[in-house]
Amino acid sequence: MFTWKWRMGIFRICMLLMIRYSEERPPARTRLSILGLLPVGHLLENNNLTAGVLPAVRIALQHLRRHSWILKNYELQVSFQDTQCDNAKGLKAFYDAIKYGPTHLMVFGGVCTTVTSIIAESLIGWNLIQLSFAATTPELADKKKYPYFFRTVPSDNAVNPAILKLLKHFQWKRVGTLTQDIQRFSEVRNDLTGVLYGEEIEISDTESFSNDPCTSVKKLKGNDVRIIVGQFNEEMAAKVFCCAFNAQMYGPKYQWIIPGWYQTFWWEKAIPKLNSSNCHTANILSAMEGYIGVDFEPLSSKQIKTISGRTPQQYEKEYDQRRGNVEPSKFHGFAYDGIWVIAKTLQQAMKILNATNKNQKIEDFNYTNKDLGKIFLDAMNQTSFFGVTGQVMFRNGERMGTIKFTQFQDKKEVKVGEYNAILDSLEIINNSIKFQGIEPPKDRTIVQPQLRKISLPLYSILSAITILGMIMASAFLFFNIKNRNQKLIKMSSPYMNNLIILGGMLSYASIFLFGLDGSFVSDKTFETLCTVRTWILTVGYTTAFGAMFAKTWRVHAIFKNVKMKKKIIKDQKLMVIVGGMLLIDLCILICWQVVDPLQRTVEKYNMEPDPAGRDISILPILEHCENSHMTIWLGIVYAYKGLLMLFGCFLAWETRNVSIPALNDSKYIGMSVYNVGIMCIIGAAVSFLTRDQPNVQFCIVALVIIFCSTITLCLVFVPKLITLRTNPDAATRNRGLQFTQNQKKDDSKTSTSVTSVNQASTSRLEGLQSENHQLRMKITELDKALEEVTMQLQDTPEKTTYIKQNHYQELNDILSIRNFTENKDGEKAVLKNHLDQNPQAQWDTTESSRTNKDFIEDINSPEHIQRRLSLQLPILHHAYLPSIGGVDASCASPCVSPSASPRHRHVPPSFRVMVSGL
Repeated sequence: MFTWKWRMGIFRICMLLMIRYSEERPPARTRLSILGLLPVGHLLENNNLTAGVLPAVRIALQHLRRHSWILKNYELQVSFQDTQCDNAKGLKAFYDAIKYGPTHLMVFGGVCTTVTSIIAESLIGWNLIQLSFAATTPELADKKKYPYFFRTVPSDNAVNPAILKLLKHFQWKRVGTLTQDIQRFSEVRNDLTGVLYGEEIEISDTESFSNDPCTSVKKLKGNDVRIIVGQFNEEMAAKVFCCAFNAQMYGPKYQWIIPGWYQTFWWEKAIPKLNSSNCHTANILSAMEGYIGVDFEPLSSKQIKTISGRTPQQYEKEYDQRRGNVEPSKFHGFAYDGIWVIAKTLQQAMKILNATNKNQKIEDFNYTNKDLGKIFLDAMNQTSFFGVTGQVMFRNGERMGTIKFTQFQDKKEVKVGEYNAILDSLEIINNSIKFQGIEPPKDRTIVQPQLRKISLPLYSILSAITILGMIMASAFLFFNIKNRNQKLIKMSSPYMNNLIILGGMLSYASIFLFGLDGSFVSDKTFETLCTVRTWILTVGYTTAFGAMFAKTWRVHAIFKNVKMKKKIIKDQKLMVIVGGMLLIDLCILICWQVVDPLQRTVEKYNMEPDPAGRDISILPILEHCENSHMTIWLGIVYAYKGLLMLFGCFLAWETRNVSIPALNDSKYIGMSVYNVGIMCIIGAAVSFLTRDQPNVQFCIVALVIIFCSTITLCLVFVPKLITLRTNPDAATRNRGLQFTQNQKKDDSKTSTSVTSVNQASTSRLEGLQSENHQLRMKITELDKALEEVTMQLQDTPEKTTYIKQNHYQELNDILSIRNFTENKDGEKAVLKNHLDQNPQAQWDTTESSRTNKDFIEDINSPEHIQRRLSLQLPILHHAYLPSIGGVDASCASPCVSPSASPRHRHVPPSFRVMVSGL
């Protein structure tokens, strides 16, 4: 039928086809059948898993043929069956393949958990090994139940060792879990609990939810969970971050760790499905910022040649070319390495068979040959090579793969590290993890106790002021010792003054102890200081004011002596009084120390945020000196000191009229008591209200002590210093030697004038005695003149004119006699008092109808002059003589006998009060 030319053309074409076929197709080899299981119908609709995996299988088979040294005369053939993710259909497909198909050496595939688990559990009956490239459910890790199941993809539980390594890397030792109520996630959570057990990492709270995670999120926050490990799908992830935003569980204080196997840009599909008015897309993205995703590494990032002679990057490039428009599958690398695992297992089995000199071949395998099935099982457990997904190795049937870490940064996921399960090592890529704070979040609210201490500059300033006060006190002490023999200082009791200065210096010294807290001394030393500073301040107060009050008591005891007996009170007695006050203090303090000693207590306040912005909370603590019955002991001390102050005020008031400045400090004591009382009350109140502010409290206490001590010392010594420099005699001179004491008796007796003179001032005493003698002589002369005038009036009444002209001046002299000390307070003279007290009827007997002119003429008549002199002269005589040492002031009648008059007897000067030791 064909011409020759046609025959030759057909021949040539056939030859070319045969040559081409012989170049592409290797020599005929024995085929080894592998049963492949894929849910074709189901996954084609969802993730295009089958479409994305099949190109990888074809590439693996093609690369395997080019490496004929692996299987030599054998060739793998994979026949896939559709399980459709249905248990019944999956089992039927498996049984049909076993019954009607060729003998399959292994089962490759299995994705859906339910179908894969059922098939894997029944493989032991056929001595078949199943190798899955996509089943990640942790349930299949049970080797007792699934002894013939292997997988090239790490299980979901494989991320837990990686999470453990991440937690250790950032030193997170307290975490919480949030799990969706699905078996897959619950199993991962349970495995994580076992992984963390014994690693000193606490799972403080475990929360789970079905549909609404907000309640669980709030519980996590209530339990102060800062590191949250979540297990939930993409749709629930959007809800979780919505709740986290509303609960403020995001930002620099929190770290979320969630699954990383979500689809790329999963939030773009999950967030719109919420349809919630509480969360907008921006809010959820804000809460998502910084979360860390954990998932297996689909392809190795290392540029190392794999078993096929290609690097992972070269394989990925070829895969992208071969898949065309098909969406990539994240499991394609594991499917590719799975084909190589089967080839390596068969190669290892052939070596074992050759080594045992058995006449068995791998093609002799059947479903009842347990020995050959056991050889396949051991060979797969020994498989190890570097594939496109990294080092391929099994441990108890589980792939020891590489886990990657990604972080959500600026609306995209960025790879930040990876974990090598074989080496158990974590590698963070160039510190690419970005935390929202200045440092990684803390695993809990880090409570950092912080002692509220006294500021060093404040302590330095107040200490400097205290030193100045002590220098001032030392200057007063030097002044007091140097001038102790001066009349002014000697009369003011220099020994008592020294005690006042000592008390002030002790009070100053207590300020240094009040400023020492836990920042300067240890806890034990601080507890000792509690007692020491209390003793020093108490003793200092009693020493200073006790000496002041003792001095005032002596003045009071002398000048309030009604019987006017000679009274000598020496400084030794005053020291005994001060010692008695100190003894009371010591009794109180010793009982306090023995029964209920002061101890160091720590008071905690509300936590505060860190001023430096760190993820820690500051717990302010403050040291106090307290005991069990602090109120009772303070009440005793305050009561005693208060009584002492009241007693001092009483003495100061009683001695306010003593007009010798060198003796009487009542005015200054009153001022001191007033200032100290007011400052102590204010200081105690403010100090109690500022217990939580040590700087303010110390400042108030120190200033009160400084003010009180300084004012007291200045009031006591500055007037003495000024007086000694200007007019030293003025302070020792009595401003009114009459210290009056009105006593109400039956007939309102005449007030007694008391003269007080310093016994120590000998020169002053001699001057007063000389002046007293001269005045007595003058009074004697005046008495003689008065007698002569009286006799003349009795003998010659006509000589009224002579009396008026020659003796009127002498009468004025008599009537003008005053106290020789010139009373500066404006007291009325004794004579004027007597004149004012006598009624006019005694002096004027004329009728009331007379005119003023007639009245003046009548009082100047000789009869009236004689009558006045007869009454006034004896009164003057008896009123003034006691003040100059004459007639005793206790004389009852002004008209005494001449024998009692100074003219008839000599009475030595009477100094009723003798002051000694001033």
